[in-house]
This record gives sequence, C-alpha cells and structure tokens, in this order.
Amino acid sequence: MSKTPDLQNAPDAHAPFTSRLARRLGAPRDAAVPRMEDVRITAPDLDRRATMDKTRGRLVLAAGGFMVLFTAIGLKLAVATIIAPMPLRAQEARKLLQSGPPSPPPLKTAMAPAAARPTEAQHAKRAMITDRNGEVLALSLPTAAVIANPRALIDPADAAHKLKSVLPRIDEEQVAERLADQSKQFVYLARQVTPREQLAINDLGIPGVDFERTERRRYPLGRVAAQVLGGVDVDGHGIAGVERHFNERLATDATPLRLSIDVRAQAVVREELLSAMQEFKAIGACGIVMDVRTGEVIAMVSLPDFDINNSGSAVPNERVNRAVGAVYEPGSTFKLQTVSMALDAGAVHIWNGFDATSPIKIGRFSINDFEGKHRWLSVPEIIAYSSNIGAARMAEATGTAVQKVWMDKLGMTKRTGIELPENAAPLFPPANNWGEAATLTIGFGHGIAVTPLHVVSGTAALANGGVKLPPTLVAQDSADLRPAGTRIMQASTSDITRKLMRLVVTAGYGKSAEVPGYFVGGKTGTAEKVSGHGYAKHANVSAFMSVFPMNAPRYAVYMMLDDPKADASTHGYSTAGWVSAPAAGRVIARIGPMLGLLPETDTAAATEASLAIPLQPGRPAGAPATTPRAPAPVAQNKPPRAAAPPSAALPVVAPPTRDLSRDVTMRMPANAR
Repeated sequence: MSKTPDLQNAPDAHAPFTSRLARRLGAPRDAAVPRMEDVRITAPDLDRRATMDKTRGRLVLAAGGFMVLFTAIGLKLAVATIIAPMPLRAQEARKLLQSGPPSPPPLKTAMAPAAARPTEAQHAKRAMITDRNGEVLALSLPTAAVIANPRALIDPADAAHKLKSVLPRIDEEQVAERLADQSKQFVYLARQVTPREQLAINDLGIPGVDFERTERRRYPLGRVAAQVLGGVDVDGHGIAGVERHFNERLATDATPLRLSIDVRAQAVVREELLSAMQEFKAIGACGIVMDVRTGEVIAMVSLPDFDINNSGSAVPNERVNRAVGAVYEPGSTFKLQTVSMALDAGAVHIWNGFDATSPIKIGRFSINDFEGKHRWLSVPEIIAYSSNIGAARMAEATGTAVQKVWMDKLGMTKRTGIELPENAAPLFPPANNWGEAATLTIGFGHGIAVTPLHVVSGTAALANGGVKLPPTLVAQDSADLRPAGTRIMQASTSDITRKLMRLVVTAGYGKSAEVPGYFVGGKTGTAEKVSGHGYAKHANVSAFMSVFPMNAPRYAVYMMLDDPKADASTHGYSTAGWVSAPAAGRVIARIGPMLGLLPETDTAAATEASLAIPLQPGRPAGAPATTPRAPAPVAQNKPPRAAAPPSAALPVVAPPTRDLSRDVTMRMPANAR
C-alpha cells in the first residue's frame, strides 16, 4: 500500500531546485501553499549555461548561411531550367560521349525568329545508301553546330577567344567579328562539332552561345564508288552523283536507298583496272559491269578516284566519272552495232563479203585497215579482224537513213538516263550533215562520241535477245520494279551477233580475254584521241567490250584505258587486245563466282559448238554473193568460198601479235565529225 509523501518533512537536500509546499497546522491537505526558498547555483553550472547560449547563436548563424546558399542554388536552377534553359545539359553531353546521342525532340531556342533559323526538316536524318547486298555505302552521323545570338553577348572578343581554346580550327578574328554584329540575332560559329567539344563549350558558360543539331555524312568504304555516290555539302545537301539525284528522297524518306552496285564486284573491277592503269601508265581508266537482263549497273569505276570523306582535297581529274561524264569515240567496239544493224535490216547477210583490198577514198581522205588482210573479207572476218574498210562498207550498204534510226533506237543520240546528274550528252553529226562521210566513219566507231555507258547499254541489247533496257543504279530484285524494255532488233539477229562476239575471243583479237568455262564474247576497240588539230598520234583510248556467258548472257564487262603506254610485254603496242582485254578476262574470272556463275565444264564442248560460226560461212544455194551496194569482187581476190558443211575445217587464225582494231586513218574535216 502506497503512502503519501510527507512534503513538509521532506529533506531539502533531495530537491534543491524545487519549491516545497507548506500548510498551517490542522489545515486540509489541499490548502498547502508554496513556500519561497533560496536556490544556490554553482560556477560550473553558469559556465555550462554560457556555453549553451553561444552554441545556439552559432547554430542560428549557420542556419542563416545555409538558407542563403540554398536560395542561391534555387535561383540558379530556376534560371537554368525555367528562365533560360540550356539546350543540352551537361549530363546529356556526357551520355553522348558514352553511348552516342539519343534521338530526342529537336532542340529549341528563342534566340532568333523562326524565319531566320534553319527549319527542322533541314536537319532530319538523311537516309542511308547501301549496295545491293546491304553493305553501307553512306550514312549520317549526328553532330552539332555552334550558333550564337550576338545581342546576348557581353564581350564578343572574350567569347571568341574562349571558343578558340576549344575549337582550334576556327578563325578567332572572324568569329569575334560575327559576334560583334549586333544587327543579327543568329550566326553560325562552327559546324560538325563533336559531343566532347559540345561539353567543353558548355563548360565555358558563355551566354548567348547555343547548339543546333546537325548531321555529318560519312562513307565507310572511302574510295569505293566515290564518283557514283557524289557527296554532300556542309549542309547535307547532295552536290553530285546519287546523293544529288536522290537528294529529296534521301532527305524525306528514312528508308535506306539500295543501289544495284555490288561492292565485291566494284572492288575487283577497281583493283584490276588500277593494276592495268599503273602497268601501262594510262592517265585515266573506267570499268563497268552491267546485268544485261535488267540494265542494273553492278560496278562502275572511274580512275583516278578519291576518298569521298575528304572530297575537299580531290582535284577535278579525280572527280570526273569517266563512265558517264566523259565522251569518247568508241572505236571498233561500235562495229558490233554496225553489223547488227546491217543484218537486222536485211541489207547484209552473214555469208556476204566486202572488198577490203584497198582504202576507201573520200576526196583527199581515206579509210584504211591497220595491218589489214588486203583481200576480200566475209562478215565474220570483218568483225574478228576488226576491218575498218569492211565495217564502212557494211554501213554504206545499209544506208544513212537506217543508220540514223538505229542510233536513235539504241539511245546513242541522247543521254543514257541513268540516275546521275553527270550524265553527258553524246556528240554526233547534225541531221543536215549526216552524209556519206559520216555514215562510213560511224560504221567503224569514229565521227561520233559517246560515254562508255552508252557502249555498254547498247551492247547489252545486242546480246540479250534484242531488247534495249534503260541503265539503272537502283537495285531491282522484284520483276515488278524492272523497267519494260524496247525491242530494237529480232532475236535471230541477236543470236548471230552473240556468235560473232564469241568468234572475236576464240579466233580474233580478243583471245586474251578468254576465261575457260565462261564462253566470253566481246569486241576490241582502239580509237585515237582527238586533239586540237585532228587526231593525236600515239594517244589512244583502248577499250574491250565483253559479255559472258554467250550461251545465256548475264553480264556485260567493259574495261577502258585512257592513253595507255606500250611496253615490252605488249611488243610496243597499246591497243585494246594487249592492254584492256586481259584485264577484262581477269575481272570475269573473279566476279563470276561472286555473282553466282560457276564455269561450265561438263557440257563445255556442246556449248562451244552451239556458239560456233565459221570465219567464212558458206553461201546458201541461190543467195547473192554480194550485197546490192557493195563493190564487185576484184579479180585477183577470191570471193568467199562456196557453201561448206559447218564442220568443215577453216584456217586457224594465229594468236594476235597486235590489235588490228586501231581505227586511226580517217581524217575528216570538222564539219563532218
């Protein structure tokens, strides 16, 4: 049981700081009243109280300091995030350094009116360009441009000096001048800065300096198809090649543009072309591979070339695309056009022959054969031995009117239409000057100048069954995407032309292009270059035009050297059979397997027999021995032999010691060219 404490009798020592209660004797317990007492405080207690008071003062002072600090931080954050937000925060810049830039909404700034700033569409990501197998040829990498509002700057010279410390490549004086122009609210200071440079510029803390998201076009394969791709300017707009032709499509459609180019074949053609160019010290070269069934260009090489990533250092000679941007007299490669035209028009038959004994005289000019046979030549011999006289006679027998129509149908009188702005127009005689002289010279590849792509596209039509297809650089896997061709000749004429092309390689002057199992057919062509005063001696354009396999044509291969120099290996000659045909053969041997064509070995003999044509075909009974407009055979020259069975042995032509397709002897006045 608890007891109520006796407050009156409690000892004072137990409650030194507590008031005690007292009551009168006999008064009730609740009548107790306080009784005042003196309390003693020792010196240590006073020191302790002073220390507490001092500590409380310091805490108040520290709290005030922190309050000021946090207020300043809050104001700074408000300025940075609400009043004047930075377009690219430091943490975003660091993220760019680690993993590349994200794709956030476009940067916004209020520094200049919308009309004075580039539109967002100008900075939309430009589509990639790939080859037919998906290999990347061109892509855009995100970068930034440094921009500024001169009106927001305090010290333009100081700002320019600070920017120079981060961007050594800029002109400090020029930047300072731009920043000092108070009449403008928007100026460019530097383009294509890296994320690291962005971060460093941000750290400078220059008011009025901002960033704008841009792109930088890169070409991972460097020199591969440089002239075909063309390149872009500093603003990302195409300036040449595919980049320019498809500029709008690449800028508005993010889907990769897939070209018909195969980088594997492109590399092979360039390697072999460069090797031949260096060996024969040519000043230029070009090579083309085309699918004769679709018109797709599989490879297009022009040398010398350049690294498209450093296009600013390229000289004009490297920028030109010789395949489409330069015109040349095609030389004897054009004799395939002449014989196909004559056969298809019915003006000439395969068993006909022409007198190539002596030159053709036209006024004071003459047409000769380079080391000709000086005898009557059959149509196959004219092609195999590349007779200028025989080809001119065939053109004469066909007539000028037919020749003009034929050139038009083959596209030789207009641009090729390929997707390149550098598509040069051919040169040919005007209608009122396309007379006898022009007809004869065009018959053997002079008097007209076309691009190499004209020659390839026209020859593809001769080999694929007689259908002219527009050349294209866009991949066309689907049959629905393939352009409709135009039939220009009978399929039977194409069959004969293919056999004549095969004859050039097996028994003519294209033997060095032979590749076992691929049944290569072709035509050599060596044309003297035109100078300021007619033709230049010892300056040739040597080309070999080939198609393989001739039993089922798939690909055309064209190899050309501009002004090659002879050496000991060519016995002093720089004609196509020596310098261009071997390179074409090496290209065919290498790209055939890449493109899915393996050499045929098991049925090679049967295939060869199906392509065979005699050098001197027998004349069917009752058929005329000569063409209506051809001159009668000279007495001392025997006409083509009478009909003989196809299996009859014909004289074997020895391997060529030089290319007789050198078309050099005709000197026509300027108004006849």
